[in-house]
Amino acid sequence: MGSQSQPFVVFGYGSLIFKPPPHVVRQVPGFLKGYVRRFAQASHDHRGTDENPGRVVTLVHKEEWDKFSESDAFPDDDTVWGISYTIDPAYEAEVRDYLDYREKDGYTMEILDIHGIDDNGVHTVIIRDAYCYVGRNDNPSFIGSEPLEVLGRTIWKSVGPSGPNKEYLYQLVESVRRLSPNSYDSHLYALEGIVRGLDQEHGMEDSTGSQDQTSKQSISK
Repeated sequence: MGSQSQPFVVFGYGSLIFKPPPHVVRQVPGFLKGYVRRFAQASHDHRGTDENPGRVVTLVHKEEWDKFSESDAFPDDDTVWGISYTIDPAYEAEVRDYLDYREKDGYTMEILDIHGIDDNGVHTVIIRDAYCYVGRNDNPSFIGSEPLEVLGRTIWKSVGPSGPNKEYLYQLVESVRRLSPNSYDSHLYALEGIVRGLDQEHGMEDSTGSQDQTSKQSISK
């Protein structure tokens, strides 16, 4: 569980990308293999309400997702781009407690290798034994797979104490695009297209959600 010889490194793939943990001494973009990032988690108290829950992302093992995602539009995806954060050893216990609380709703910590792409375009492991909070499909807020049009409309219309659900989507999409020339996410980009299309259809401004929302992000992924 981390030591002076093995620094505590945590991989962020959702709100941690644009709201990093405290006491970071190094951050490196990279990706996971064998997982999917999906808007499969209900948000009742940050990007939605109990009556009208929004959606936030969770990370799921690809083989687990395949068991119940017949409506998933991207069945071959298994790459998740994000950021690995190395935590100052002096604050490791504090940051672990912070993350355990932030990810308490259905997330389990696993030890994973972070991949990158070298100058020759070859995939290689850049960080071994990083920690990552992986979503479980048995937690009460887990929604599972929904048709993209249905999911997109839910994100577009949902609003919670932390702001509009679509701003969470827009910030995450923009953050992933900036990670690396090679970073991408078919699921995120397709949802962005649907939600921005709804904005245009209803005459709303094309906002990236960048204004003053970072300080109010959900403690959920």
